[in-house]
Amino acid sequence: MAPAEQGSVKAKILVLHGSDDKFITGAQIEAFKNEMKHAGADFRFIAYPGALHSFTNPEADEYGKKFNIPVAYNAEADKKSWEELNRFLRQIFNNKNAV
Repeated sequence: MAPAEQGSVKAKILVLHGSDDKFITGAQIEAFKNEMKHAGADFRFIAYPGALHSFTNPEADEYGKKFNIPVAYNAEADKKSWEELNRFLRQIFNNKNAV
């Protein structure tokens, strides 16, 4: 897959990330951010400390144990990310009552 080129990304992007996610490396995150900056994309990347992969899924703890994988629900990060998503959608759609 070719990297995004300057001016090619038209959508606003919001990334809500668990900072302790074991599936994504710091190098991958930096590469993504650099690519988006280089492309001139309108993006926001928010990392939630202590949150693993699947932090918004209340069933993640069960799946993590069942399949021995590093996923877990994080109620605080879930709540904050939901609030952030709502802010983002209100901004995009100019609607005070989004989601």
